[in-house]
Amino acid sequence: MKPDLTVIILTYNEELHIERCINRVNDIAKKIYVVDSYSEDSTKTIAEENGAEVVEHSWPGNQAEQFNWALDNLPIKSEWVLRLDADEYLLPELKEEISERLPKLETDINGIIFKRRHYFLGEWVKRGTYPVHILRLFRYGKATYEPRWMDEHLHLLEGRTIEFEYDFVDHNLRSLGWWTEKHNHYSIREAAEYFDWKYGILGSSRGRKPFTKQKEAYYKKPLFWRAFLYFLYRYVLKLGFLEGKEGFLWHFLQGWWYRTLVDAKILEIKRACGDDPQTIKDYIKKEYGLDL
Repeated sequence: MKPDLTVIILTYNEELHIERCINRVNDIAKKIYVVDSYSEDSTKTIAEENGAEVVEHSWPGNQAEQFNWALDNLPIKSEWVLRLDADEYLLPELKEEISERLPKLETDINGIIFKRRHYFLGEWVKRGTYPVHILRLFRYGKATYEPRWMDEHLHLLEGRTIEFEYDFVDHNLRSLGWWTEKHNHYSIREAAEYFDWKYGILGSSRGRKPFTKQKEAYYKKPLFWRAFLYFLYRYVLKLGFLEGKEGFLWHFLQGWWYRTLVDAKILEIKRACGDDPQTIKDYIKKEYGLDL
């Protein structure tokens, strides 16, 4: 018997991944919703052919707002909700664990944390960042996403969380060029989050939470040096150097290059705008098209 579970997948042009994502969860979900931002490829057709219901909704600017819209507007009837990205999938061991443990959980447990493993250039990078612990499964009505432009965080409204033993996978099949372009786009969003932490450019009325202690500690370190030190931590202290060429590229690009790019945009914006929040917001909108 399937657990009382609804899966929600956010998509835009995900024809490369969506069939894999749906088929890895079909046998444990009572309902699968694909919330699509008017894809221009075959995402919608493939999703429907594999048993999902597709709901179209224009992209509001970030994943947190899109997912919260889904929670507020989809006719969800299950007790539990699982959020997945299209390029993610559940391992068989995790599916079995969900099926066995979910119906038996105590009533005050409202959130379940999974371990996420990353595949990069087709290889599982086991050292340096694994495992990433992330809340993805929750009782319907008991959680919401904090309104962030980057590093969206699922926040429990009440109750407690537990962690399951097995993993789910982040395994994007697109090119390295696509990956670097995406992270270039992410970098201005992360810079905006930094300026919100520093100067409150997004205002305090949106229910935003401050950075985690780890993120605050990172951003209190000197510009550019923090990216280099973070790379050394992952690649040397966390033994990322044992992961071969793929591991080097993962830790260099995601742990150093990307972090340095964020710092470069922070430096650029500071030089252009000083400390004035409105000037910073206007600059980010004019130069990067991000309307905060």
